[in-house]
Amino acid sequence: MQVIDADTVTRATPFERLVPALRELFARGAEVPPRQVLTLADPAGGEAVTSLVMSAWDPGRFYAVKVINIAPGNAARGLPGLHASVLLHDAVTGVPLALMDGDAITTRRTAAASALAASWLAPADAHEMLVVGAGRVAALLPAAYRAVRPITHVTAWARRPEAAEALAAQWRDEGFRVTVATDLAAAVRRAPIVSCATLATAPVVQGEWLAPGSHLDLIGSFTPAMREADDACFRGAAVWVDTEEALVKAGELLAPMASGAWRREDLRGTLAQLSRGEATSRNAASERTVFKSVGNALEDLAAAMLVQTASTPSPPR
Repeated sequence: MQVIDADTVTRATPFERLVPALRELFARGAEVPPRQVLTLADPAGGEAVTSLVMSAWDPGRFYAVKVINIAPGNAARGLPGLHASVLLHDAVTGVPLALMDGDAITTRRTAAASALAASWLAPADAHEMLVVGAGRVAALLPAAYRAVRPITHVTAWARRPEAAEALAAQWRDEGFRVTVATDLAAAVRRAPIVSCATLATAPVVQGEWLAPGSHLDLIGSFTPAMREADDACFRGAAVWVDTEEALVKAGELLAPMASGAWRREDLRGTLAQLSRGEATSRNAASERTVFKSVGNALEDLAAAMLVQTASTPSPPR
């Protein structure tokens, strides 16, 4: 069994390959049971660890299990609060093939899923985007979007200006022109693509700021208590999700459904339906689009399969 670190995962999953790999597996389909949520109590009375177990398999090929451990008490220990690992198996024999860095798998497949959605939903000629947030997923978004749109200019906004400045320096090194915004409303009004990757529990982006024809990408929230966008972001917009699980887990969808600003019946489709040509993309240049993701084990499987293919030596001739 191989042990594959974060640098190796990164080299094996350039977005030019990872985005098509996601599209292919969404179109073909995979077996994805519901994720398990486990609570590991601390006998000493500290904060419990929440462990998410996410599995998926491509019948006859590969089987992946990802474990994500979220430990809020780690901040006081000087440790990151989240740790993840992916174990890839042969789906026929059950033999473990590789243990992979789950943080790298998760961040890269998350950014790639947003780029995959944008390949159908974002304005085709968009060369600018706004990134809201400064975490590990946010840092990858311009490179991911550049795989599907001619992105040359990125605007960065974060609650902490120094975090936005740090991202701006990274993106300039990657060849982008970068502006650091201090006025979020003005930055949203100018942006043809707005991509949010925060852990907000109250709306950060307001619908009245969004321009006609813009594309809003919502990544950060994955529980009913979290949301990055207000109800007005959904009113009158065409909405897609990564999977229908988002309809019961994402706070920014549950809230507008409860208020009547948006109806579940108005959902235009999922990534699987888009990948198979069963759902329509944007209808007009002036149509405002929204994509909401909560993450899916199929995406982890697609990324892990790509890493395994790149890491397996070719047989001698």
